[in-house]
Parts: sequence; structure tokens; C-alpha cells
Amino acid sequence: MGLHAQCWRLVRSVELLPLSLYIHFPWCIQKCPYCDFNSHAVKHPIPEQAYIDALLTDLRADLELLGEQRKINSIFMGGGTPSLFSPEALGRLLAGVRQSATVAEHCEITLEANPGTFESAKFHEFRALGINRLSIGIQSFQDRHLRTLGRVHSAAEAKAAVEIAVTAGFDNFNLDLMFGLPDQSEREALDDVETAISLAPTHISFYQLTLEPNTYFYKFPPKLPEDDVIFAAQKRCQRLLAENGFQQYEVSAYAKPGKQSRHNRNYWRFGDYLGIGAGAHGKISLALPDKIMRTVKPRSPEQYLSQPGRSQYEAIEVAQLPLEFLMNQLRLKAGFSLKDFELTTGLAADSLEPNLSRCLAEGLLCRDGLVYRCSEKGWDFLDVVLEKFID
Repeated sequence: MGLHAQCWRLVRSVELLPLSLYIHFPWCIQKCPYCDFNSHAVKHPIPEQAYIDALLTDLRADLELLGEQRKINSIFMGGGTPSLFSPEALGRLLAGVRQSATVAEHCEITLEANPGTFESAKFHEFRALGINRLSIGIQSFQDRHLRTLGRVHSAAEAKAAVEIAVTAGFDNFNLDLMFGLPDQSEREALDDVETAISLAPTHISFYQLTLEPNTYFYKFPPKLPEDDVIFAAQKRCQRLLAENGFQQYEVSAYAKPGKQSRHNRNYWRFGDYLGIGAGAHGKISLALPDKIMRTVKPRSPEQYLSQPGRSQYEAIEVAQLPLEFLMNQLRLKAGFSLKDFELTTGLAADSLEPNLSRCLAEGLLCRDGLVYRCSEKGWDFLDVVLEKFID
């Protein structure tokens, strides 16, 4: 069968896809030298009310495009630094979301927060709004590395932020950690992970510092540790996480049992998500397989505020769907089933052939019943696996 075989064009097939909502907040206290996200240092009071108005206009426009009513299962407020906004502003935003869309009863609602923005009363109010998960941008628990990374908080403030979160009633939170930092030893990387574990998070994001284009570090690269030092530190830290009950379920994500990020898992499983806010990206399936749309919002906060609800739309080419699907699914340790592929792309399972069989034969993928996942070899050379599916 060809790429268009077994296409489900009925609305019911699209309704089966999980739906998430990503909300982008583009302001932060200062721009970090490694950050390539759409974030802008605050130079004047944040236009909270105007931005919330624009977000809700944006949401209504996306819901109109979506057409049928689909339940939102997770909400993620990222940035930038969303915790710079007041509880009143976020309360109005979440009330507007619930008024405009159908939100699942036990929706996972995550707020990204940086330690420099933590105030006890503020986070008690955030919890009262129904925000039930935090993602705290620690990066390191060592002051010299925090200074190198341009972070505005100290190691002591990072620990205090976690204490404030727990006291405010957050029993589900992620800590972001980086490794492979300039002049970072293996022992220092282990110390960071040990400190994070001692604070009892339910989730740890542990990822390597990379020098991304259009960042200060890319233009003026710092001296990073040798690759073998970084690799050895990564492996030892991964063993430490596993020994303490943190299961790796994605390339850089480790969670206690039952505490995987539902929102991020939806991305990696090629689910649908609305993306609102300055520079936000979304993916919406209108019909399978030829109307799976990428959405992009104006990147500049000023332009976004002046043209709320404006989006650029582009359909993913049908020929690219196998690669798009695998780029996400193979990041997950659990892998994927052929049924997953059919339900999210609308393509027949044999659209993955002959490359799927070739990867099995070369030991890059393994199969357990109906589930395909990366082998240890494939996990270490994921780019090689994906290259085989480039059209």
C-alpha cells in the first residue's frame, strides 16, 4: 500500500488524539547566554492584562480552527519565566481557558518557575488556582556554575525555592539540571544530582548543555569538558538516578513511578497541542493524513500584542509524517506500536517499510511483541536511526 492507504478522514479518528495546551510567556529577568528560546529580558513593567487578553483571543482563534470540541488533558505555562506574572493574572488566564475550552477534570497544569521569582504567598496562591505541578529551573546547585550560566539565583536560593514550593502544597515538581558545563568535573555533576535527589522531586530533567545558534555562548563559545568526561559523568549520574527510583523514560527525562510529565509525553507521542503566546508553536490534526497542521505565532511580544489571534499555518507533508512521528516517539524508552503510528498519522503501518525492517536487522531497533523501541545501540545513535527515514 502507498502512503495514502488506510487514511482515516472521519472526525472521530481526530477526536481520539490527545490534546494539550502550551502557553508561552516571553519575559524573564535576564537572558541566559545558552538560551535559544523566545525570551526577552524585562526592561519595563510587563503588560500583564494586555498579554492575558491577547492569549485568550489567541486561544479562541485556535479553538475555532480546531472545530470540534476536544478535551484538553494538560496545560503547560512555559517561557521565559511565567512565574513573573501575578496570581491574579494567571487566575484570569486559567478561568478564561476553562470558559473557552473543555478542560479534563484531572488536567495536569504545570508552571515553569525560576528560583529568583519565588515568594511564599505568591506560590500558595498559584496552588490555589489549580496549578498542580511546577518545573523549577535550577540548572546547577553550585554558585560558580550558576554565574557562568547567567542565572540570577544562587545555590541557596535554589534550595529555598524548593522548600517554598513544598510548603505551598506542591507535591509534584520537576527540577531542571544541566551537565557538561564549562569546567565542570564529574564529581560536580554527581553532586548536583545528589542534591536534587535530596530535595525529593518527583521528576528530574537532566540534559547536556549545547551551544545553540543565535545565543551568546554560540558566538563566544566557552571551553567545555572533553566528550569522554561528559559521557562518563552522564553515565554515572544516570546510574545514581536509577538507584534512587528515577526511571528514565525519555532522552533527558527521569521520573518517579507514575510521575512522568503527561504534557511532554504528549509531544513525544506525536499528540496534538495548541500553542498560544508570542512565538508559540502548535500541532493540530484536522484530517488524517493530509491536514496535520503546524501553527506558529508572531515571535515579537510587541507584534503579538498588536495582532492577537494571528497565526501561520503549514501542513506537514504526508511523505514527512513517518520521520516526524519517529523523531518524537523514539525519544521515549517505551517505544511505539504500529497502531500508534496508524492512529496519529492516518497512514498504513507498511509506510515505515523497508526502513523499519532494516533498522531491526542492523540492531538499531528491537521489537517486543507489537512494540518497537531503540536498542542500546540505537539509543546511542538515534540520529543514525532517523536518517534512514528521511525521504
